[in-house]
Amino acid sequence: MKQFFFIAVVAFFTFACNSTKGVVVKPIPEPEPEPTGVQFTDSDKLMDVLEIAKASNKLVFVDFYTTWCLPCKLMDEDVFSDEEFAIYMNDNFINFKVNAEKGNGANLALLYQIAAYPTLLFLDEEGNILVQKIGAAYQTELRKMGEEAKRLVVAN
Repeated sequence: MKQFFFIAVVAFFTFACNSTKGVVVKPIPEPEPEPTGVQFTDSDKLMDVLEIAKASNKLVFVDFYTTWCLPCKLMDEDVFSDEEFAIYMNDNFINFKVNAEKGNGANLALLYQIAAYPTLLFLDEEGNILVQKIGAAYQTELRKMGEEAKRLVVAN
């Protein structure tokens, strides 16, 4: 009887262990984190950005940058990543980041006569410059520039 019980237990564990072969357990993917910071449009064409601005009744904020520009990198790290400032920018503007040395960005830099980086522009829905700043700016100054751009549109 002991032998039968021993064989039954060994057989049970043998079949139990073999029954999981071929079963793949996939981990549950982590949910994508909500994007933080200023959300820049994916388009590289100003006309697309202006159409989005017109449809959403917003102005356009443009950040002309280069990959080698240290103040541009600092703005990415310190200014555009600030959550409170990002809420203001995302709620009020279509944000457009332009590499002035790559692709269509070089043409836009020529069109707007950009000669230093960063250059920050607030545009109306037609692409006209409302407010411009050459050089870096922190949240308080950019917010004042945005408010000035909005006042200029209301005044016209």
